[in-house]
Amino acid sequence: MAGSASTLSFFNSSSLYCNRAFENLKPCSSFEKRFSFTCFSSKKKQLSFMDQILDYIEGGPKLRKWYGAPDLLPKDGNELEEDEAAEEDEVRDAVLVTDGDNEIGQMIILSLIVKRVRVKALVKDKRVAMEAFGTYVESMAGDTKDTTFLKKALRCVRAVICPTEGFLYNIESWKGIQHVILLSQLSVYRDSTGIQAVMNSNARKLAEQDENVVKSSGVPYSIIRTGLLKNTPGGQQGFCFEEGSAAKGSLSKEDAAFICVEALDNVPDKGLIFEVVNGAEKVSDWKKRFATLMDRSPE
Repeated sequence: MAGSASTLSFFNSSSLYCNRAFENLKPCSSFEKRFSFTCFSSKKKQLSFMDQILDYIEGGPKLRKWYGAPDLLPKDGNELEEDEAAEEDEVRDAVLVTDGDNEIGQMIILSLIVKRVRVKALVKDKRVAMEAFGTYVESMAGDTKDTTFLKKALRCVRAVICPTEGFLYNIESWKGIQHVILLSQLSVYRDSTGIQAVMNSNARKLAEQDENVVKSSGVPYSIIRTGLLKNTPGGQQGFCFEEGSAAKGSLSKEDAAFICVEALDNVPDKGLIFEVVNGAEKVSDWKKRFATLMDRSPE
């Protein structure tokens, strides 16, 4: 999977290795409780969190056969048969990640897998995604401007997580969706000046479109306006949720992915918009923190 070797250095202790099979994962230290697996110290080569998880879900045909999962797509590229059940019979239990190729999107996907959430993801290459995530993710490749493809992608979906701009404004029907989570850097784009403002102009336009569409969708939404996203280790700093902080501060990509997953089950009555960067506040109870954010949200 592209980028897997360069992401997620989640632990700052000595080298950590998993000692349980994926189905029997349990939490260890306070930060590792975010991700359900046990580990033990070792002086062997250090593995990142993503690499540890990929040891389980990127094991090839032998591991898939062990778990009783179906084979990969055949070499001729024909897709596995899709379930064409009628929409009225749908069980909406899936979470759609709108960019499974994006680094933060991949972090979100892995966190959802660990939580045993049914995951669907939009990707550029379905075969590559299948080899990376195995059957733990329903990968879909297609044109997001194609209404037929979008309808198929949103089938059985209860919540949508958007780690990047440029997807939500293509959705024509929000029927059945219960929560939309949008990771937005609009505050950063609006504060940029000079050549940086020119470079960010298209991304700013897409971010504004996505935010406007989700606000008028009638679906409960959470817009998470982050500071500048950085490739720094997550879980090592606290947070700041002050208004105006996103334009000047920064946020670890790992922390951004974590907040998106935490937001999933904290559904606002209508809408929630908040800013977040890394700061001094340590959050021990995210349910209470989201409740506080909802109380002060202008939406």
